[in-house]
Amino acid sequence: MPRYFTDEHEWIEVDGDTATVGITDYAQSQLGDIVFVELPASGTMVAKGKDAAVVESVKAASDVYAPITGEVTEGNGALEDDPALVNTSPEDGGWFFRMTVADRSELEGLMDTAGYKAFVANL
Repeated sequence: MPRYFTDEHEWIEVDGDTATVGITDYAQSQLGDIVFVELPASGTMVAKGKDAAVVESVKAASDVYAPITGEVTEGNGALEDDPALVNTSPEDGGWFFRMTVADRSELEGLMDTAGYKAFVANL
């Protein structure tokens, strides 16, 4: 499954017409210990680049932006019980939500893994 990254440190993995969204390992390391995650409800329409979720750490609260436009189909309920999953497994079990892919062309402006690694290396 292809995985893409935004310059705001979200990742999106696409499987057919469904995508899974989370924040990168770099993002969670900058935030510190995650203490709360607010996820969008199923059925919520999210727009590319707009607020979709909130993550709070001991340092700060931060918005999580939708990498593409679509409808939220599922939130990661495990994060409600254990928000620290974002720290321990940010790019696997600590995903935030799943959504439909409304417009595949929106993926074209995102970075691939190599592009994201180069982007982070220059920060």
